[in-house]
Formats: sequence, C-alpha cells, structure tokens
Amino acid sequence: MFLALVTVTTLARWLVDRQLGANAEEEGENWVEFVEESVPELGSFLAGGPLAPAASERLKVLSHADEVFRFKLFTPEGQLLLDSRTFEGAPTEPPSDATLAEIRDVAASGEELVTIHHDGKDGFEHYSIANLPIRLDGKIVGVFKVYIDQSERAEATEASMLLLCGVVVLLTLVIGGTAAWRAWHQVRAKLRTEERVRYLASHDVLSGTLNRSSFVEVLEAAAWRARSGGPGFAVLCLDLDRFKEVNDGHGHAHGDEVLRQVGERLRHLLRHGDAVARLGGDEFAVMQSGVVESADVARLAQRIVDALAEPYSVHEVQLRCGGSVGAAIHAPAADGKGADIAALMKQADAALYQAKAKGRGCYSFFDPALDADLQVRRQLLRDLRLARQQGELRLEFQGLFAGPESTLCGYEALMRWAHPSHGEVPPSQFIPLAEEGGLIVDLGAWALHQACCEAAGWPNGLRVSVNLSAAQFGSGDLVATVGDALGRSGLAPERLELEITESLLIHNTEHVLDVLRRLSALGVSIAMDDFGTGYSSLAYLWRFPFDKIKIDRSFVRDIASADGKVDLIVKSIIELAHALRIRVTAEGVETSNQAQALVGLGCDELQGYLLARPAGPGRLAHRQTAPDVSAIKAASRSIAEAAPSPTA
Repeated sequence: MFLALVTVTTLARWLVDRQLGANAEEEGENWVEFVEESVPELGSFLAGGPLAPAASERLKVLSHADEVFRFKLFTPEGQLLLDSRTFEGAPTEPPSDATLAEIRDVAASGEELVTIHHDGKDGFEHYSIANLPIRLDGKIVGVFKVYIDQSERAEATEASMLLLCGVVVLLTLVIGGTAAWRAWHQVRAKLRTEERVRYLASHDVLSGTLNRSSFVEVLEAAAWRARSGGPGFAVLCLDLDRFKEVNDGHGHAHGDEVLRQVGERLRHLLRHGDAVARLGGDEFAVMQSGVVESADVARLAQRIVDALAEPYSVHEVQLRCGGSVGAAIHAPAADGKGADIAALMKQADAALYQAKAKGRGCYSFFDPALDADLQVRRQLLRDLRLARQQGELRLEFQGLFAGPESTLCGYEALMRWAHPSHGEVPPSQFIPLAEEGGLIVDLGAWALHQACCEAAGWPNGLRVSVNLSAAQFGSGDLVATVGDALGRSGLAPERLELEITESLLIHNTEHVLDVLRRLSALGVSIAMDDFGTGYSSLAYLWRFPFDKIKIDRSFVRDIASADGKVDLIVKSIIELAHALRIRVTAEGVETSNQAQALVGLGCDELQGYLLARPAGPGRLAHRQTAPDVSAIKAASRSIAEAAPSPTA
C-alpha cells in the first residue's frame, strides 16, 4: 500500500510538472508576442539603440501582466540588457554562469527552455521560468527570461492529477495491467473528444476558419490590446462574386469545395497574429493585426482580391467567381474605449457593399457617407420586394423602326418603377438592386409574361423585344418560362425577341449557349445587346447563330464625327453581320444626322428618342392618330432622302 502511495505521488508530481511546463511555455510565448506587438521599438533596442520613455513605460506595465511577475532581457551572447526589477528600484543582479549557459543555448538552438520551481522563492510557492528566443526577420536577436506565477494552477492541477493517478493505480491494483491500460486509452479518447468539441464550437468545419462568435472574441481581444497601447488592427469583410452561379450551375458539392479552397487561400495570406473567419454562406472576414497606416490594409485587400480571382479546380472543372473586399480600420476613441466591434463590422460591411457597387472584383475602404447610402439602398430593396404586389411596376415600350422609310417593326419592353415617395426610380438604379437582392428572376418572368400578353394584341407584323438577365440563365428553367409566356399569351414565337448582353457569355459560356440554342428551337429570335462594348463579341458570333445584334449607343453618339473612325467601325460591324445573315439595330439615335449616317451605312433598324420615346401601352405609335406621329414621319422623310439611291 505504501509503495502504491509513493507511486501515485511521484506520478502525480511528474504529470503536474509536465502540465506546468507546457502551460508556462504557452503563457511565455503569448506574453512575448504581446510585448513584440506593443513595443515595436524592441528590435532597435536589442540592436544597441536607446529605449524610449514610452516604450519603457509599456514594459513596466507588462512586467505584471496576467501571471507574469518578472522578466529579464538578454542579448544572444548573454548580456543582460534589462531586468524588470529595476523599474521598482531594486538592484540588478549579474547573471550566473548557469544563467549565461541557458541563454546561450536558447539563442543557439532557437528552442524554448522552461524550468519548474517549487522553492517559494520571490514569494511564490510554485513558479516557472521560461527562456524564450526573440526573432526578427527570421534571426534570433535576443532572449526573454520570463517568470510566471503558477501557484494556483499547480494546486488545481496537482489535485486533479492525484485523483487521476489514484484512480489509475487503483484500477491497476484491482483489475490488472490490461484493464488499466484500457482505462488510460479511454481517458485519452475522452480528452481528444473534448478537444474536438472545443474545435467545432469555435471553427467552421467546411472552410477550417473561425466561426462568427470566435471571430468576435478575437476582435474584442485586439481592441483591448489597442486600448492598452498595443498595435492597431483592421477588419476586412469579403464575399464571393457570382458564387450563386457556381451553386446553381454545378451543384452545392462544387460550391462547398470552392468555399474550402477560399478558406485555405485566405489562411495562406495571413501573418502570425491575423485571423480569418467564415461568417456564413460565401461571406468571410479577416482581422489584420499590426496596422500602422491604411496602405497596410490596402496591400492585404488587393492580395485577397487577386487570390480569389484565381480559378478553382473542382473535380477537373475550372470555376471562376472572384471576390470583393470592404475594409474598416479600428480607431480608438478619445475616451480610450475604442470603436464598438459591432459598429466596426458594420463599417466593413458597408465598404464591401460599395466595392460591389463599383463593379466587383475590387476593394473599398469605409467612408461615413457609405453608411447613409447603404441604408437608402437597403430600404429601396425592401420596397422593391413589395413593388409588384402593390402595382408600382409597369412596362413601357420603345419603338423599333426599319429601313430608310423608318417603318415601325416592333417595340422593346422596358420596366419602370413608380415609387410612392421617391417617384420614378431609374432602371439603372433598381435593376442592379433586383439582381443583388435575388429578385431579378421573378421580375424578369413577370416582365416577359406582361410583354407577350400586350404584344399579342398588336398587329401581326409587330415584334416585341424583352431583355434577359444573367441570373435568369442560372436559376430555374428559362426555356420553360419563355414557353409558358408564349402559351398563356397566344403570341407567335417568331414575334418574340430576347435580348442578352455579351457580358453574359463570359461566364459559363457553354451553359448559356445551350440555353440559347433551346430558346432558338422554340422559334423566338435572339439578339445580342450592347455589341462592341469591350468583350470578345466576335468570338461568339460564329458559336451561336444570333438573329440580331444591337450596336451600343456609345458608337451611335460619335457617328458622323470629323475623323470618320467611328463610321468605319460601324460599317465594318454592319457588313460582318450581314455576311453572317444577322440583322443590325442601332440604339440611342437622337439626331437626324445620326439616323442618316446609319441608314447610309446599311443599318437595318433604328431605335432612339428621335423616332419614339418609351410610352405606355395606350400611347404606342401604332395606336396614335396622324398628328401624333408627324415627328416620326418627318424624320422618316429626311432619312429616306439621305439614303443612297439604288444605282449609287
């Protein structure tokens, strides 16, 4: 029995010392890391420079931080530079030979050295001394000897270990070696399970990053350090652009793999002391520590944008989605309390919203004016969700005119929103809102049905043109939606024209082309809008048989200019389209000179304020009396007169 008691005591003391040593090493490393962040002048001091009074004051405060009650600072050669006791007026003791040997060993090996003491020296019954190397640019420039009070921890640990070892020894005596070994493994399994539970409670399993609650704790700790004279920090909120297209086009398994790769890329971009978290969906956040100026944050933000723009290889498929970043820098308030963490996150979120508004694939810093603009846009989005049910949305139609005689051949359907308090909200404002808020698919289906029903009552020769959004190709069955609109309205398929922008073809080209082919099989016409605005337009003309292209208004605005360059470009576009049996429409025609030049170059159709402005169903050109269309007829005559003769 006595032997068992001695065994229990010895084993418990050994386990206690192991635990105290590991704890001292961790506490010492955290303390040194905090000192390096709080006293950036430490490197120059170790290099032989003076120690500024402010830095000395911070070191004095940190000499009694948490469980640390004393420290000494040495050069790698063992020269004592600083003893925290000197802050209290005590004389500095020269290092002993044993101390010099320890310091030089740590400096040479780069490994921590921890010793446990139970002698009650310095008024502490249990304490540890951690000798920790100080690195700067990968080189060891000094050694900290940190004294850590572990009296309370030692008592608690010793009691636990005595109990645990007593149980183990008792089981060994009663059941035997095999049963004791099994019990020990069960204890280890339980510890591993508890560790796993703790990990799951603080991390996002999919991406391997922190979760939202753990990230907030990191921010609160960074704010506390900043209030205590430590380094500044910033929050960067980011989310992926067009991630919904990945999920809709390839499935959630592909989307999950993209999120995992995003988490891995972000972790590789960060330094020691930074943190990254997944806030939910495709939203991530980064805490950047050690921020001195906004340029520090700008560099990291650009690296994140560049990293997210790289393709993602998922099951032998190359996916692209990119990302946008919004940044906000923590600014301590005059009262020393600092900005609220929730407010800081809100600022970064507002900056992210602004980055997306700028065109995505970029970063933006928080500006106080952004917050007010964000609130207005969010309120508009809430109003837009109810606009259709409340009858605030309507369609207007702008005429399309063919040939030198400007014969009316159809209309383009245009969505309008009459807000009860803001009045007419321009489409350039509410259409992007609908796309960002996930409303454009429903609104697009509504506009398609309304346009088909209206056009079904027009004379048979008139077509209706409806714009499609990129989101309609990724969500739901667009072909079925178009077929349903034609079936319910009774409109002949050849009288419906669907317009897409050429930018739609950049992403998921094969999927988009497949949908366009199925739509064409229904008998409807397909037109490419905004032709020539900077994308690879020509690459798609031979891959899909478009029925019509619409020359962008930027060309029409400058046509008939003095140097004739725009005329030459437009002429080339028209000749190429005609060679491929594709009709050409010019939009944005506002002057007779523009109209005459376009007709002279062979443009098939014209559209613009010169000929007709958008109007409601009851005020369309084919329903007006002769006096109401006099302006159109006058423009038609001038165009016809300017057109080249057949013999020219």
